[in-house]
Parts: sequence; structure tokens; C-alpha cells
Amino acid sequence: MSVVEFAEALDIVLEHARGFPARTAEQIALLDAAGRVLAEDVTADRDQPPFHRSTRDGFAVRATDFTASAQLKIVGQVRAGEAWCSDAMQPGCAIEIMTGAPMPDGADAVAMIEHVALADGNVWAAPGRTLRAGENVVPQGSEARAGEVVLAAGSVIGAAEIAMSAACGHAELMVRSRPSVTIIATGDELVELGARLGSQQIWNSNGYALAALVAVAGGRAERSKIARDTREDIRARIAEGRRSDLLLLSGGVSAGKYDLVEEALAEFGAEFFFTGVKMQPGRPVVFGRLPGLDGEQATYFFGLPGNPVSTQVTFHCFVEPLLRAMCGAEPVGPKFVQGTLAEDVSAKAGLTRVLPTILRHDLERPELRLVSWQGSGDLGANARANCYAVLPDGEALHAGDVVTVLLR
Repeated sequence: MSVVEFAEALDIVLEHARGFPARTAEQIALLDAAGRVLAEDVTADRDQPPFHRSTRDGFAVRATDFTASAQLKIVGQVRAGEAWCSDAMQPGCAIEIMTGAPMPDGADAVAMIEHVALADGNVWAAPGRTLRAGENVVPQGSEARAGEVVLAAGSVIGAAEIAMSAACGHAELMVRSRPSVTIIATGDELVELGARLGSQQIWNSNGYALAALVAVAGGRAERSKIARDTREDIRARIAEGRRSDLLLLSGGVSAGKYDLVEEALAEFGAEFFFTGVKMQPGRPVVFGRLPGLDGEQATYFFGLPGNPVSTQVTFHCFVEPLLRAMCGAEPVGPKFVQGTLAEDVSAKAGLTRVLPTILRHDLERPELRLVSWQGSGDLGANARANCYAVLPDGEALHAGDVVTVLLR
């Protein structure tokens, strides 16, 4: 058992994320596929685009005809969804065309409506405007050829992937099955929503937060009964959940008298990869696996700190990359980007800090402001934030410094 540096913990998780066998595949409706992982390549049903396509409203012309001194006769119009059914366009002519419409035979460019002059059924180049062949035209098949792979197996499906699939005629997709994740919240102080709340008790928010995070990351969450602070109750909940693909326990992993999760896991023969990370919040986080039952695969587990901000931070840092890999996606780390501090931040030695932060999405210079908070139990501060600033060990930082940002 060991407490490791933040970067080492990430490496350990990703090393284990590379070893999962492919999950079974299932075919589902396209709109049900968001967040899932493709089990098969998606291919183009025909050339994309299936014809030479205009990218602007304007006039289809021969580029060599389009000058300020030569008036071209407008001989018709073609709209998106239509085809030019007459003979090929002759020299000295132009055809009015709309964005997305197929190019008429004989035309090789589109003059934008903003770049032409019009009078008496004729069109010509506005002063200073020129045109080259292929301008404002997307050639047939330039995006994809019929049968070409447009989305590779292993891709995580979002709106862009759904749009691409629909554009290629796929109403259903073959995806990997979702891994099961059992969530066990521990603590005598916890009460489920809808039950009677004592004056010294709190609602079980971690169970709901983790279930939501698991769903977004592609897993199938199964919330266990709350485990009370006894070795027997924690053991019973672990025994119920250990056949799942991943076991998440929140609370009970610190050094207090009633922090019994690690002991209970050890009694099941757990192998621990780390039992703490030098970070704030989230230092007590535990990662390991339980032996498989009856020849089944081993069950990975995380013991997450009970304070709710710690729970969510450690999920984003460590659980989400492992869970995504379980779903069949390529093993990748957390979603890190960079931003610029808008204020000075004091140093703290010995810990990587992952703190609730507001990222202002300025076009030229995204800025970060740490959210004022009361520590890792402050759900309000966490809700006001939209990301986390990752501040390195022991370095005082100043306004204008560039730091790593953990997206969520």
C-alpha cells in the first residue's frame, strides 16, 4: 500500500485501463447511442457529398466567363434538393444557385451573391471581384467515398458522430455494452432522499452524484443500500456488488476510527495499487481490484473520499478514464486543457491541488478564477464552478500564469 504523486496515480490508472477485453456488442437506435462506444466502423453509404455541391447562394458559372466586363445571361435556377435538368450550361450563361444545391453540368464555380452585379436578367462581376475554378464548390466524394470508414470502432459517440451517422443513412449503430458500476455510499450520517432526516444527518448526495457521473461516462450505475459504519455492513455491501465490472465506494477511506473500507476490502483479498494520492482534495483515494468469482474477471474498485467535492474530483481524475476504457474507448487521461490565471494564488507544498474554478470563455485569452470555498464539503462552491484548476506542488502562481485545467 502506498501514497503516490498525482502524476504517478494517473499513470497507474491508465496502465490498467489498457488491459480490458472487448465487451459484447449490441445494436441500438441512433439517438440512444449518445455517450456509447462504437463496436463497428461506420461507413459512408455513398459519396459524401454525393454531387458537386455549392457552398454559397449565388450564381453557377464558368470561372473564365466571370468578369466585370462580360454580362452573363441568367438561364434558370437550381435549389437544394433539386437537379438542373436542362442541357449543360453554355458559355456566356449563369444559373442562380442556392447553398447545398448540386452544380449544373458545365459550371465549375459559384460567384457569391454579394460579389456580383445584376440588371435585366444578366449578372457580372462586381468591381474588383474575380473567380477561380472550384471556388465555393465542394467536389463530389471529397469528404468521403462510398464504403469509406467515417467513424472508427472505439469512437465515443457524441452529437458530431450522430450527425455523421445520420448523413450516411445509419438509423442504428452497433455499440459496446455498458459496464456495470455498483455505487456504495458509506456512513452512519447518510440518509436516502424521501426518508426521515435526523437533525445530525445529511442526505446521500454522493450516491446521486456518482450515478450521474457514471451515466455520462458510459457506465450503467447500480446504487447499493447505504453501508453503515460497521465492518459487517460494509462487507455485506461489497459482497453484493463485487460481481459488477467496477465498484465505487465513497467515504470510509481516511484514517478515522470508523474508516473501515480498506480493511473490509482487504478481507476479500483486494490488491491495492495505491492507497492515497498527494493531492487536495482527494488525498485518501484508493485504487485496486478484487479477485474474480467463479472464473469471472477481477472487479476493479475505487475507494473515494466521502467529502462530496473530493468524490467528484477523484472521479474525474481517475475513475472516468478507467470507466471509459471499460466501455471500449481508447485509454486516455482526464480532459486537461490550459488557461490563464486572472489572480495570484498562494503556494502549498507537498500536494497537487485540484480546486473548483470558473473558466471565463474569452475568445482570445480564457481566464481562470478560483471559486471561494469552505473546503471539500462545499457543494455550493463546486456547483458554481465549471472546471478545476490543477495547481502544481509548492509553486506560488501569479495573474497571467498559464496553468492546467481539468474539464468536467
